[in-house]
Amino acid sequence: MKKYFILVCTLALLISCKDNKKEASPEENSAVKTTEAKDSISPFQDKILDNAVIYEANIRQYSPKGSFKAFTKDIPKLKEMGVKILWLMPIYPISQVKKKSANGKFAEDIEDPKEREKILGSYYAISDYTKVNPEFGSKEDFRELVKTAHENDIYVILDWVPNHTGWDHVWIKENPDYYTKNEKGEVIDPINPETGESWGWDDVADLNYDNQEMRKEMIADMLYWIREENIDGFRCDVANNVPINFWEQAIPQLREEKNIFMLAEAWEPELMNNNLFDMVYGWDLHHTMNKIAQKELTAEAWEEEIEEVQNKYKDHHILMNFTSNHDENSWNGSVKERLEGGVETFAALSFLAPGIPLIYSGQEYDMNKRLRFFTKDTIKQKSNKMFSVYKKLGKLKSKNLALSGGKNPANYQLLQNSLPKKAIAFKRVKDDQSIIYIANVTNQQINVSFDFNGEFRDYMNNNKNFTVKKKEKITMQPWEYHILK
Repeated sequence: MKKYFILVCTLALLISCKDNKKEASPEENSAVKTTEAKDSISPFQDKILDNAVIYEANIRQYSPKGSFKAFTKDIPKLKEMGVKILWLMPIYPISQVKKKSANGKFAEDIEDPKEREKILGSYYAISDYTKVNPEFGSKEDFRELVKTAHENDIYVILDWVPNHTGWDHVWIKENPDYYTKNEKGEVIDPINPETGESWGWDDVADLNYDNQEMRKEMIADMLYWIREENIDGFRCDVANNVPINFWEQAIPQLREEKNIFMLAEAWEPELMNNNLFDMVYGWDLHHTMNKIAQKELTAEAWEEEIEEVQNKYKDHHILMNFTSNHDENSWNGSVKERLEGGVETFAALSFLAPGIPLIYSGQEYDMNKRLRFFTKDTIKQKSNKMFSVYKKLGKLKSKNLALSGGKNPANYQLLQNSLPKKAIAFKRVKDDQSIIYIANVTNQQINVSFDFNGEFRDYMNNNKNFTVKKKEKITMQPWEYHILK
């Protein structure tokens, strides 16, 4: 009887211990999820940039729901287009104070409550660097997005906004000295250093980089996303407005934690020196494409700009090539507005030119509108000729060494043609692989000859035979282009 009693007590104790076992905290669960996610993709390396394609995701406008979940289910489509790096526009909570509308008014100044409710504000007016915007979903939804991207061999970078915060950011009340102030001691919006006047970004407050404690907190918040949420780098907004010595202080600390990819919204070559940023924007090449399409410049401007780039940047410097992004689309026009009939022609050029190409949300769906910036404006995912185009271009980029765009890029060679003001022709070469791009970048039919011979496969035209005979003219329709293997 005594033995039976002891046995019953022992069993009861074991059951009690099991029932009272402490549940894992959200932080512990996060750590487990992060560890699991780290196994699904290899560490980021420079060689990945050789054949990378970047995709900029506008979560709010991508789907009717505008959520992490709705976007996550389409990540396999990105892989089909050769995307290796997924750049998420800011995912953080948006400031409710001085929340801006399209006409420049603040939401709180709009009398009609229904109209006021439509104002969602700018992604770039952040109220907390370490939380997610509930408009997009939960942090768990975000983690699933990162996990899914990694499972598809896609690295995730976050849009980081270091120059300013929203007016109700947690630092405003707790640490007002983190901000730039005027003579009256009032926090101000960002100032253009060249003119000394406001940029007009009055929905955000300017950060003071003379404050060393602010710098430490900024770096700590960036490290949070690397350590706890397993992201792979950052696209840094107006990176050239932040002192370069901050990047010299921050980026080595971030890289100590993990191999990461760093993209600067800037064009200064010095930002890519000393293992700081991996890539900057190819703004000048982008503007040149627009101006050629709009007849403000001729095709010769492309070669002139390429020569300028080669003189300005070092061989290991990388430019991001793009025909659109969130700023260009919302403020300067859709690709159809800016590039007219040359949308596909210049998309191909952005893939074939030295550098790494960008696809902005909606371009794969032939989007032909300016997305509203401060309110909901869903991308229509119906017509998708460009998805097939990007899929072909992405496949070529991923497999052909001649399109290497990383820190040891393929060589670029100008090819002469008889109509240099109307046609672009060049060759990319690396090791034993080469590829040629020729294009009529006008809205008129041309008869043009090229200064080379060869039997080729026309890659974008089902690899059909394509013959070029030196000095023999070829008829090219408006905006016609060929990628010759």
